[in-house]
Amino acid sequence: MTPTPLLSVLYSGISALIIDTKTPGISYGQKEKKVGWNNQPTAVVNFDDVEVPAENVLGAEGQGFNLAMHGLNGGRINIASCSLGPAQQCFEDVIQYTNDRKAFNRPLNANQHIQFKLAAMATDITTSRLLVRQAAKALDAKAPNAIALCAMAKLHATEKLYKVCDDALQLHGGYGYLKSYPVQQFWRDTRVHRILEGTSEVMHMLIARDVLKHL
Repeated sequence: MTPTPLLSVLYSGISALIIDTKTPGISYGQKEKKVGWNNQPTAVVNFDDVEVPAENVLGAEGQGFNLAMHGLNGGRINIASCSLGPAQQCFEDVIQYTNDRKAFNRPLNANQHIQFKLAAMATDITTSRLLVRQAAKALDAKAPNAIALCAMAKLHATEKLYKVCDDALQLHGGYGYLKSYPVQQFWRDTRVHRILEGTSEVMHMLIARDVLKHL
């Protein structure tokens, strides 16, 4: 990312540091109780008068913000990819469930409304996977539109695939809300993907900036 002159002034004093976790003055808050992602502990990291040697500066002094922004592009692909797995599993589970569950002596997926839902879910999974791969390829190639593609992949995948999980839960009916059915866990885990590594609103801003940059 190439910052604008204004951003260069605003963030020129930010540097990135490598700090050993055993450094005196580092402490951790209590483990947060989250809606999802419960296999990953989350806590506040406190720095109280932590002394860091000058050689621990990562990159050039004052370039920490640029490093963080550059890392976010790959992070956005990662989060988009994290949505693909749960959505794919929800899709496979709901196909099986709607085939096994009978109503009026017919499988649920014999109804056209259910079939249309499944068709939309399959389409959203496929388009998300293709866009994630395109963004990853662009980032590896350092393509000029890589930032926008990473934002598009993150926006499209996290929004569409959360809906896939939500629709899968809905099609499970009351069973979908039971913890004995994994669909509810995928639904909870994918919700935060629309926030991590930049919210969906920020992705819209980045994409719009790229669209309008030549005007």
